[in-house]
Amino acid sequence: MQKWSSVGKWTLLGTLSCVLVSVAANAIIFEGVDEAMRQRAILSAIVLPTLMGAPLFFFMSMRLRGLALSNFRLALVARTDSLTACLNRGAFTYRVTSILAQSGPTAGALLMIDADNFKTINDLFGHDAGDDALAIIARSIRAVLRPGDLVGRMGGEEFAVYLPDVGQPGAEVIAERIRRSVNLAVFAPNGEQRALSVSIGGAVFDRPAIFSELFRIADQRLYGAKQTGRNRVAIVHATDYPDLTLQQSA
Repeated sequence: MQKWSSVGKWTLLGTLSCVLVSVAANAIIFEGVDEAMRQRAILSAIVLPTLMGAPLFFFMSMRLRGLALSNFRLALVARTDSLTACLNRGAFTYRVTSILAQSGPTAGALLMIDADNFKTINDLFGHDAGDDALAIIARSIRAVLRPGDLVGRMGGEEFAVYLPDVGQPGAEVIAERIRRSVNLAVFAPNGEQRALSVSIGGAVFDRPAIFSELFRIADQRLYGAKQTGRNRVAIVHATDYPDLTLQQSA
C-alpha cells in the first residue's frame, strides 16, 4: 500500500527528472546564444517544469495511492468475515496451508471451536442476538491468543485457530483460556444475562503436516467434546490418532 512518504518521494523525483531533462535540452538548444539569453533559458527550464510538473506528479501519486488503498480494502473484505472480523474460511485455509507447506513450521496445533447450544439462542432471542453472540465469541477468542496465532470463522458458529510452535501442553493451556474467556464474556440479549460456552477439539503436530488431516482430526475431537457434555476441551496428538480414525471409519 502506497504511503504518504511515497507520494512525496515520487512527486519530488518526478519533478526533478523533468527539470534535469529540460535544463539539459535547453543547454544544448541555446548553446550558441549569448550568456544572458542562455541563463534565462536555463532559468525557465527550471521554473516551468517545477510549476507544472510538481502538481501533476502530486496528482498522479495521489491517484495511485487512492487505487492502492482501494485494492487493499477490497483484499481485506475478500478475506475477512464481516460479522466477526476473523479470517473467512477460504482465507484461513489458504494461510494455514501455506504455512504448513513451508519448511519452517515443524510444530503447532489446529483448534476447532464450536458454540454450544447456538440454535437455542437464535430460537429464543432471534438471529440478531445470535450475530451478537458470534461477535462476542470471536472477540473472546482473539483476546487470549498470542501474536502470530490465526483465527478464522469456518462457517455458522464454528471457528478455527492455528497455533504455531506449541506442543500439546501449550495447546491445551491456550484452548482452556479460550473456553474460559467465552464463559466470562458478557452476553445479555433483551437485558437478560445468558452464559456462552464453546466446545474445542484440537490436533497437535510435531512434524510436517497437511491442513486437511489436522482439520479432520480436530473436527472429530470437537465432535467428541460435544458428545461428552460440551463446554470442554479435547486435544490429541496427531501421531496418536490415525488408528482411532480408521476404527471410526470402518
